[in-house]
Amino acid sequence: LGLREGQRLHQRALTRTSSKNTGEDKHEYESNKKNNKRITLGGATMAQPLKPKTIAMFDVDGTLTVPRKTANKETLDFIRSLRKTCAVAIVGGSDYGKICEQLGPDFEKEVDYLFSENGLVAYKDGEMIAKQSFLKFLGEEKLQTFLNFVLKYIADLEIPQKRGTFIEFRNGMLNVSPIGRNCSQEERDNFEKFDETANVRKTMVETLRKEFADYGLTYSIGGQISFDVFPNGWDKTYSLQFVEKDGFEEIHFFGDKTYKGGNDYEIFESAKTIGHTVTSPEDTVKQVTESIINA
Repeated sequence: LGLREGQRLHQRALTRTSSKNTGEDKHEYESNKKNNKRITLGGATMAQPLKPKTIAMFDVDGTLTVPRKTANKETLDFIRSLRKTCAVAIVGGSDYGKICEQLGPDFEKEVDYLFSENGLVAYKDGEMIAKQSFLKFLGEEKLQTFLNFVLKYIADLEIPQKRGTFIEFRNGMLNVSPIGRNCSQEERDNFEKFDETANVRKTMVETLRKEFADYGLTYSIGGQISFDVFPNGWDKTYSLQFVEKDGFEEIHFFGDKTYKGGNDYEIFESAKTIGHTVTSPEDTVKQVTESIINA
């Protein structure tokens, strides 16, 4: 889609009401899905990409946006236009709401796939297709034992600042933040710099691995202030099952935390993907252009 057409469709989606799911709009939407046509925000269709067996998968923080900030217009326009070349998927560790805060409302309708919480909540063509439960996996008794330990550990931490919301309970994982997710952006930046040498998160993760070795959990440091906790195998490679079964033969992944212990590591290292380490949204655009568009 061209820039003006993309903006027009975006505005149309923001102003339309539930009528898009009734009458002719609903009939058209269901017909498009039945005939495997690609659907964009607002229910419009677009032609098949030039490379239909290729898909580009993107992390969010540090890849498409500055951590926890909204994506700029140039990056979003690039992602929309990329769908002319190949399929596009977003795979973030954050929940659906936070991803849409950064990329835009109803963003699952702007791409072919949107995987929040590493793919534990999965969307295809704008509709949810799968959802996992961390609580169901662990059980209430084990969960409370884990939560109590984490809260006591954070209470004893001596760090420059503490705020609120130290644990965020998501569908498929826990997000643990030693400083607390209620911190300001300035406090977030300060903690990130402090943690580079203090290794607060790294040390905490090592402690949890030893204390709960029999729980079957993975710990993944991501973003500026927190780390994720989820069952083994529920890292970002979990999302690959959904694109594999749709027949993609070339799967590119772009992420910034591709080092061991980072939340992009497993999918970056997977034999099923072509991994790309990026340093910023601008670097992402550059690498995608070189490795997919101009390849």
